[in-house]
Amino acid sequence: MTQKLLFVCLGNICRSPAAEGVFLHLLKQRGLSDQFVVDSAGTGGWHVGNPADRRMTAAANRRGIDLPSRARQISLDDFSSFDLVLTMDNDNLATVKSLAQEAGPNALATVKPMLSYARRFKETEVPDPYYGGEAGFEHVLDLLEDACSNLLDELSPLA
Repeated sequence: MTQKLLFVCLGNICRSPAAEGVFLHLLKQRGLSDQFVVDSAGTGGWHVGNPADRRMTAAANRRGIDLPSRARQISLDDFSSFDLVLTMDNDNLATVKSLAQEAGPNALATVKPMLSYARRFKETEVPDPYYGGEAGFEHVLDLLEDACSNLLDELSPLA
């Protein structure tokens, strides 16, 4: 059975496309790409259609990770299309949970914080690196690699 995951941040140009890229990278490494549908979205629509932030793309590329997505805004339909919606921070979590309620009884997706899967780090939120320096993008990738690896372990325990 194919599992469908949606990663969500504010603008969908830094954290959520990085989470999508990291997860896709792990799926490819483990030969599980055919078992998952993975996407990302933002709670806001400012960057719709844009590729990931060039600084995040550069940081990911240095790790051999591709960020293929184009920014889009989360929609009410996503709550019936995806199994699991993973948010990057508490504001995203509150917004997404509110949207899920608005989507009504067909909203079957589970909504969880991304870092609920982190094991090596104590942070509970993925910080937005947009206004910071290069180190912020690297730290976001460190957090996401940890959380995505544990998430994949949980979703595919036999793989």
